[in-house]
Amino acid sequence: MAQKAVFLTPDGLRKLQEELEYYKNVRRPEVATRIHSAKEEGDVTENAEYDDAKNEQAFVEGRILTLEQMLNNYVLIEEGGTSDRVTIGSKVTIVEDGEPPETFQIVGSAEADPASGRISNESPLGKALLMHGVGETVQVHTPGGVRNIRIIALE
Repeated sequence: MAQKAVFLTPDGLRKLQEELEYYKNVRRPEVATRIHSAKEEGDVTENAEYDDAKNEQAFVEGRILTLEQMLNNYVLIEEGGTSDRVTIGSKVTIVEDGEPPETFQIVGSAEADPASGRISNESPLGKALLMHGVGETVQVHTPGGVRNIRIIALE
């Protein structure tokens, strides 16, 4: 089965690579040490420290696997490209009636952080904005209803 592409900015790619290195070179050995220490305490059948360390090991190995899959299937987002349409990587300024303008960068879901102005291309707003240009009004279907958003600037 083909893996879904993971859209990453250069900064997002660097952060995921650093996180993978951290889990492989720091967390994995720490957890192995915890498991070894817990085994030395004797019977592991009723050893809470051993159980906790094994659960942590499962989490760490799962995260490593997830990060490796993401890094094997990433598509680099070119930042600063010129376009008259919203694409992944675009910085777009929008306004909704009666609200102050907001600026967002459209990124892949792995880097989405709405509080930092980074919205996923898979979010309702991100999907609605894609391939539209300055001056256009788009309808965004949200759980709270339909919102009309106007694009006022695009970088």
